[in-house]
Amino acid sequence: MGKTNILDALHYLSVGKSFLGNTDLNNIMHDEDFFTIDAEIMNEESEDIIKISQPKEAKKIIKKNDKSYDRLADHIGYLPSVMISPYDSNLISDSGESRRKFLDAMISQTDSEYLFDLIQYQKVVQQRNALLKYFAKNRVWEKDSLEIYDDPITKLGTKIFNKRRDFVEKLNPIVQSFYKIISGGMENVSVIYESHLLENSFENLLKESIERDRMLTYTSKGIHKDDLLFEMNSVLIKKVGSQGQQKSFLISLKLAQMSLVKELTRKTPILLLDDIFDKLDDNRVSQLIELVNQENFGQIFITDTHRERTESVVKKINEESIIFEL
Repeated sequence: MGKTNILDALHYLSVGKSFLGNTDLNNIMHDEDFFTIDAEIMNEESEDIIKISQPKEAKKIIKKNDKSYDRLADHIGYLPSVMISPYDSNLISDSGESRRKFLDAMISQTDSEYLFDLIQYQKVVQQRNALLKYFAKNRVWEKDSLEIYDDPITKLGTKIFNKRRDFVEKLNPIVQSFYKIISGGMENVSVIYESHLLENSFENLLKESIERDRMLTYTSKGIHKDDLLFEMNSVLIKKVGSQGQQKSFLISLKLAQMSLVKELTRKTPILLLDDIFDKLDDNRVSQLIELVNQENFGQIFITDTHRERTESVVKKINEESIIFEL
């Protein structure tokens, strides 16, 4: 009926892309040339008009009060949000790339320079990889040309590594605290940051792996291989956690994200809850709503397929509410 589309539009307004992982062009209707999202954002300080447009044949444009951002990254953090949805289970089951993107998205909402540094780092790694492939294809080897990339990769990568490590150190105890409340369980959970740079400098990594990179034709070591380990009692949660434990962990993770974004930015993120009541038992839903109340999480958007269920949940939240039916 389009319920998730509404939440996805709000997510677009927040971070400039879909939470479903679609490319922007996939969100343009068939036989149309573009899509746009327009919103009036009212907060304590001001009222702003945000417009996002994505043409088929051109770059995405984000405007605030009819003025385009110089860099799209500058918009991130203006309207922070946290999405809790059935798709979150992918964070546990998928590869490290999805968890790395999740970590980057969290930090980007709290640090305007982080996303810019990350984009620059990815560009330099792509250029280095392209040169490695060129050498292999043409059967040449120019070590000096490759080493031109060492300095920018090292500087940007080390900066990103330090921010990721510090962020996860702050995040982990908050996740543990929420998990104890939601699950009421005795098990201990942890979010652990995994990186090549925990045991070596970036400069040494590049030197030590240069022959391996030459053979593989890509940069095999660095922060682009980082991961988050989600553990329960020191074992990966995807191996030992029941469905209920995994769901409790994911909600704890998202609430911790919300809490930390709020703490670091002094802004209350929008909370987007997509169809979670079909995936959670009544006890976990009650715990979640109670936590939302206690933490004063701000504006909440909930989608559900049962009006009566939504109404009973909304009554427990100490704020005014409006129900829209699609």
